Amino acid sequence: MKIIVTKDKITGGAQAFKIFANEIQNGAKVLGLATGSSPIELYQELAHSDLNFSNLTSINLDEYVGLDPKNDQSYHYFMNEHLFKAKPFKHSYLPNGLASDTASEVARYDQIIKEHPIDLQLLGIGRNGHIAFNEPGTPFDSTTHEVKLTQSTIEANSRFFDSIDEVPKSAICMGIASIMSAKKIVLLAFGEKKRWAIKHMVEGPVTEEMPASILQKHPDVTIICDKAAVQDLDPKYLK
Repeated sequence: MKIIVTKDKITGGAQAFKIFANEIQNGAKVLGLATGSSPIELYQELAHSDLNFSNLTSINLDEYVGLDPKNDQSYHYFMNEHLFKAKPFKHSYLPNGLASDTASEVARYDQIIKEHPIDLQLLGIGRNGHIAFNEPGTPFDSTTHEVKLTQSTIEANSRFFDSIDEVPKSAICMGIASIMSAKKIVLLAFGEKKRWAIKHMVEGPVTEEMPASILQKHPDVTIICDKAAVQDLDPKYLK
């Protein structure tokens, strides 16, 4: 793991942009994308850049079950607002949260990932160490699946909704094995609330109770975070 410590989210987004721009210029064709607050500054950089995405494919990590793509809390809506309107891709794939047959939708999304191997995967990390919506206890060999969200994740996401009762209780999510199949991974984490997750992801044992710990096994991971997120990390990992 390579760890880059930045001043704040803005400089973190700029660092991530450099990696994305370099990978695209060197032939990356498939980008794995994430939602949430962590990648917003990166998406701003990408949206205002002169990079051309018209021959690229994007595959998102997840989508809430039960939300229409036009709902302003859906991840379809998020991606359109933050990136796709400014930078259309050749193909942009997200799970269909309104699918009548979730099992079929899961199989469809697995096939998309199989047909479009991910060159560069963007990740955030949850306070409990989840990556995408792969909560503690998710098998490391998991592929796309419907996941029931934990109470802590529901509470963390409630800030985006009028009330906690409106927060979806499940999501269709790319599995950990699918994430690990990406050639290169960039993980963004900012703020004191991520300090526990960062410490245990980097230092702790590789265990399904800390989903992000599996990234220790990946050959090419870059973690971009601020000082608040790494304040508990042993200094030897920051050299």
